[in-house]
Amino acid sequence: MSLQLPNQGVYIDPAHNLYIADAEPTLEHVVDGSSLQEGEVTVTIKYSGICGSDVHFWKHGAIGPWVVKDAHILGHESAGVVVNIHPSVTSLAIGDRVAIEPHIVCKACEPCISGRYNGCKNLLFRSSPPSHGLLRTYVNHPAVWCHKIGSLTYQQGALLEPLSVALTSVTRSGVKIGDPVLICGAGPIGLVMLECCRAAGAHPIVISDINPARLEFAQKFVPAARTLQVRPDEDDKQFAARVVELMGGEDSEPAIALECTGVQSSIAGAIQSVKFGGKVFVVGVGKDQLLFPFMRLSEREIDLQFQQRYVNMWPRAVRVMSSGMIDLSRLITHKFAFKDAPKAFETASDPNSGSIKVLIGGPEE
Repeated sequence: MSLQLPNQGVYIDPAHNLYIADAEPTLEHVVDGSSLQEGEVTVTIKYSGICGSDVHFWKHGAIGPWVVKDAHILGHESAGVVVNIHPSVTSLAIGDRVAIEPHIVCKACEPCISGRYNGCKNLLFRSSPPSHGLLRTYVNHPAVWCHKIGSLTYQQGALLEPLSVALTSVTRSGVKIGDPVLICGAGPIGLVMLECCRAAGAHPIVISDINPARLEFAQKFVPAARTLQVRPDEDDKQFAARVVELMGGEDSEPAIALECTGVQSSIAGAIQSVKFGGKVFVVGVGKDQLLFPFMRLSEREIDLQFQQRYVNMWPRAVRVMSSGMIDLSRLITHKFAFKDAPKAFETASDPNSGSIKVLIGGPEE
């Protein structure tokens, strides 16, 4: 396999600049394999998706404890081809087509040993500082977290990360066939969640958002969905009343609300909406401290549950996407060449662009 292109990455810095520059490992080290650690492979990145967290790091410089303090490479939704392997690796071979699960874990702490490695006490997550992301020509990554994608395209492989988020939510929240479900937020994760709930047999499904264009997209994406535009001037109880009405009345209160925004008012509305003994499952990322209707949770025995990315879900995501039961390709609204990465980020961050999922091709694409 001929390797000729230099390694370049898509960087941000504390001054909120976004630019393309040289990255590690160098082409020389990619070719000779000298930068590979035990258990690692080198992957040439073919396609990457832009996540809302990438945009947030660029625009705001931090998410919770992860702060951009220096030049930093973005990206954690990527697929590519293996171009070199460390001699210790036996599970992959040069030429294997893979999607990269962006965790790097210690395998020694209690969460790792108990199988919940997304809570690793020494976790590195690609694109969350200080761990550089995957938006570059080549990346060295542990082979165990490089999942073969079979007949899937590289573009489909780049969608496995958000699919893994949604599958984790649907699995952990306990969505079952026939469950009435509320989804708060019709951004990329909310839309993937919508498709997963449809495939799981949930009905009816109401999806809410403040942006009418997003709701129009959701309706076309899953025609059976019922859309609800959030009104800025309504309180959480008024929102809940409209949800229940759209569901079909008091006998169809949501059993589960999947909250994908992390916004305080949206979480409160979800809590007011679900039935006695229901569940509000928060996937969105919000501020450090939020207010919510505690007594509504208490008097209605509502479970409030949260999610930290995903765990043991990527092989399932590959199977689900390969089966054809879920089609996320319709979420791809824009594709850009690697050299146009700054324009791709401008598009992904512009609420008027009509973008849902923006992909960036590798330098060879």
